[in-house]
Amino acid sequence: MSNRRGGPPPIVYILGFVAVSFGVWSLKDKLFSGVPQPLSIFKNSDELVILGDTFSGYSVFRAPEFQDELEQAGLSLRYDNEFDQAKRAASLQKGDADLIVTTLDQYLKHQPAGKIIGLVDRTVGADAVVLNTPKYPRLKSLNDLSQLVAQGQSLSLAYAADTPSEFLAQVLDIRFDGFNLSDFEQLKVAEASEAWQAIQDPNQTIAVAVLWEPFVSQARGQGYTVVLSSKDAPNAILDVIVASDQAIAKQEEQLTELLSTYYRRMDQSARDDTQLKTVIQTDGNLSVAQTNAVIEGIDFFTAVEAGRWMEDGTLAKRIDATAAILVLSGQLPQVPAANELYNNQFIAEAVANTQSLIQLVQTDDPELAKFLAGEVKPVQAQAALTPAAIQSSQPIGDLEVRGEVTFGTGSAAIATAGQQTLNQLATEINEFNTETIAIRVIGHTSKTGSAAINQTLSQQRAQAVVNYLKSQSVNHNILAEGKGFSEPLTGITANDPRNQRTEIRLVRINQ
Repeated sequence: MSNRRGGPPPIVYILGFVAVSFGVWSLKDKLFSGVPQPLSIFKNSDELVILGDTFSGYSVFRAPEFQDELEQAGLSLRYDNEFDQAKRAASLQKGDADLIVTTLDQYLKHQPAGKIIGLVDRTVGADAVVLNTPKYPRLKSLNDLSQLVAQGQSLSLAYAADTPSEFLAQVLDIRFDGFNLSDFEQLKVAEASEAWQAIQDPNQTIAVAVLWEPFVSQARGQGYTVVLSSKDAPNAILDVIVASDQAIAKQEEQLTELLSTYYRRMDQSARDDTQLKTVIQTDGNLSVAQTNAVIEGIDFFTAVEAGRWMEDGTLAKRIDATAAILVLSGQLPQVPAANELYNNQFIAEAVANTQSLIQLVQTDDPELAKFLAGEVKPVQAQAALTPAAIQSSQPIGDLEVRGEVTFGTGSAAIATAGQQTLNQLATEINEFNTETIAIRVIGHTSKTGSAAINQTLSQQRAQAVVNYLKSQSVNHNILAEGKGFSEPLTGITANDPRNQRTEIRLVRINQ
């Protein structure tokens, strides 16, 4: 498989394999040349230069048909590969490129001299965290992983650097209690095939790897545990179009035409994706089955949906959420002002064009009209699962509780500080897919008083937390469980007040 966001793999591997799904890359340039095409040093004054990589989600920008359509409108576009994200960002600063396509996290991390002017796609699966259950048979969840660390075992984690795999690893580090990247020897590789090879090597201590397809499916088939995938957090990885400050100031007409032409083609693919499939298949030299897997793994934006994300604050929220992960992981000094990082003036014409198309198809094809408008159904709670079904579901791990969920002495009333903590937890829980994730809220007490009283109190407190989270629009299947003082923390006495705690455990459903 070609590299999702980093440098190219060795030519021997390239000639032997072309991969599939969301993390798939087009290998056309490398198959012909054996190495990435060099980045041109100079650009013509009458053309736009866009830098990206061989990710299949960017195939349209490379398609000759798309570039021909732009030329008919008097616009010349050149697409160059630049796998190094830092160099890609630097090219905007130096004026060697007018635009880049990249992931939101990489845009925030490298802070290029430019703004987001359009949205390409978001992940809907295929990137995943895989646990090495064959080597460590008891390893089925992130909690099990933290127990191995606590036992003093030397463990390693493998992932492709400067890719969505690295960002997913950072999400684990920040969001889940007991999972710390610093606990592992980090094996940073060029791409996912190397991480997959490493976790299979019996001589290595790889306990966890972050992979993309097809290696995720291979791992699942061979008994490895897929503990968390990008399907579980469907908005975590976002691809964006960034224009340089210079282009924004001096090339308004060209940028507007570029976005109008791009989204017009994407809107057409909504009616009939045959052309889009052909572009991706040709660009990546993929089979029909592989191409279909790519389409299923990428959720492309329509113009109206992208415009609405910029208008209604959805993009700003995604920027804040992504930046928060990067700040907490030490990749950013502070969360930037989100509204200063994007500009929606260039997409306005594309939005108007799509709205006109919606009017034309509204009567004959209302479903298409809804799709073009990016309309989504309100998030609803999934069909209720029984407590036994939730309890028996595969555990993923416990969310990090930042702050305390406190109660009055002998009471199940949540203190004000506890409500503030739960407000933040509700926001984090709502990042996860209600169709694949359920929540277990587990209450514990210290050993003070009788077992029966503490069991009842812990159940009441857990239920109070569930009720509060539901009041904050948490629509997941969610279960309250009381454990009394039956499960004290390791290393402290049973009556230690620290045993009074609330665990927020994510479990996988509908596998």
